Amino acid sequence: MSTTPKQRLALAICDFLTKSLTDGTLPADDKDSIDVAINCIADSFKIDASASSSADSESLLQIYTAYETTRGASAPEPSDEQKKEAEGLKSRGNAAMAAKDYARAIDLYTQALELHPRNAVFLSNRAAAYSAAKDHESARGDAETAVAIDPKYTKAWSRLGLARFALGDPRGSMEAYQKGIEYEGNGGSDAMKKGYETAKRRVEEVEGEGNLAARSRGSPASPGAGAGGMPDFSNLANMFGGGAGAGGPGAGGMDFSSILSNPMFQNMAQSLMNNPDMMASLMSNPRLREMANQIGSGGGMPDISAMMSDPTIAEMARSMMGGGPPGGAGGAGNPGSGNTN
Repeated sequence: MSTTPKQRLALAICDFLTKSLTDGTLPADDKDSIDVAINCIADSFKIDASASSSADSESLLQIYTAYETTRGASAPEPSDEQKKEAEGLKSRGNAAMAAKDYARAIDLYTQALELHPRNAVFLSNRAAAYSAAKDHESARGDAETAVAIDPKYTKAWSRLGLARFALGDPRGSMEAYQKGIEYEGNGGSDAMKKGYETAKRRVEEVEGEGNLAARSRGSPASPGAGAGGMPDFSNLANMFGGGAGAGGPGAGGMDFSSILSNPMFQNMAQSLMNNPDMMASLMSNPRLREMANQIGSGGGMPDISAMMSDPTIAEMARSMMGGGPPGGAGGAGNPGSGNTN
């Protein structure tokens, strides 16, 4: 079915709104409002909002960024006097940044850009000021325009990486830092590589959290998982003589419901269920079998300290407890942003 240019623009707007929800630009709480807006646009323009605006076209945001760039390109080249005045404003903006007067710095960089709109350095510096002022959306816009004007100006890639990271787009951040590394050459600077690694770790964390959430919703499970995608804790409960499973106290008066809901135990169990060799070793350990028999026969809890003196059990416990969650982005909240020029 053919569409008019206006309908294709409406489709692009719907596509942009949908992507803004999925990439973290808009909070999930706004989903209902955005869905209403998309349905209203679709009804008004008689379009199918579920269809992509164009499989091989640029996104609406990229088109608008290119428009802003070409709009600046159509402006007359500033005179030498205007360039000199703009450089003076930029220097004053840098001083304001050093003094942490970010609002003043933004104003001065904006004045410089009014005189010299297509200056990637001015745009990149204003992006840094916006980021410092926590206006990461504006920072992303300036940085994207800067790299479109001069992709070889690597500080703009760094600031784009920082803005995307702050907006919850670690994959886009990683891609921006990768571009910066490529344009820097020689493997990239330490600051750029640090930004890339920070973004990469966050991507891995997000994907890991997504996999865990999928398993908890009943998606395909990892080895040793139960029907809901999580580890089959009933195996562990049965091993320890828990006749009541996860529903309440088992033999010997142990409250397996409390034990199995403990996050530390769940982490240990996840590691255990994902390692068949470790599970086999655990099940064949005579001390654990003795403990299971003691609990199962109503003999109460065993001597845990004595059990942990067994080197095999102690080593398995260290293996299960030692991994911990991946490190966050702390300490790299401003990865590779660099100084203003």
